[in-house]
Amino acid sequence: MKPVLVLQNMKGDGPAYLAHWLAAQGIGMDLRFAAEGQPLPADLSGHAALAVLGGEMSANDPLPALREAERLIALGFETGVPVIGHCLGGQLMARVLGARVLRSPLPEIGWQPARMLPGPECEAWFGQGDRHHFMHWHNEAFELPRGAVSVATNEACPVQAFAYGPHLGMQFHIEVDADKLARWSASRDPSFLQAQQTHPATVHSGDRMRSDAQQFLQAQHRLADRVYARWWEAASAG
Repeated sequence: MKPVLVLQNMKGDGPAYLAHWLAAQGIGMDLRFAAEGQPLPADLSGHAALAVLGGEMSANDPLPALREAERLIALGFETGVPVIGHCLGGQLMARVLGARVLRSPLPEIGWQPARMLPGPECEAWFGQGDRHHFMHWHNEAFELPRGAVSVATNEACPVQAFAYGPHLGMQFHIEVDADKLARWSASRDPSFLQAQQTHPATVHSGDRMRSDAQQFLQAQHRLADRVYARWWEAASAG
């Protein structure tokens, strides 16, 4: 069985729950961190699927590692290797499909609700339920790419996720686990602290993130189980 290629974009921001899910299924993981000098494969012939993680940089930044990630995403689209993108990863997917990544109408940090849009694509990825809470940390957001289907929305960020054939781009972080949440919620970054003051409805304190996790983290894990299984199903079929 070919492994999954996972692209990490930021130091200390690894695959977390995604790694747990892959290990539980007996699926190999090839983790690459291009920004630290790890070479990326020339193509995806040796991998069953591609996952792209998040990062604090903008998808529009002129960074070679981001353009290399986009090259592999484009190859996934061309060859049918399923691609899943988490936050920055989803934004890179949108760029490859010709959509813009712009400043989000409102920043979102913390557990935010999303309304799931009716239709077979949303149900295939997220199952039943018209509203879920997901962990967010973003200031920018993608437009809906041409040919893609929007599957989730909210007032702060109109396109929360899109499906494109066997591929899924998300603005939220279904890969978050308890350890990653603990690190993120302990941030003392001045821009994060300032955003709490200017956007209190959508930028939550570390204490609130940890408190809300008691209600939402396990439910997000169950949704992640379904999303990753749907993504892997397409990889197995290929």
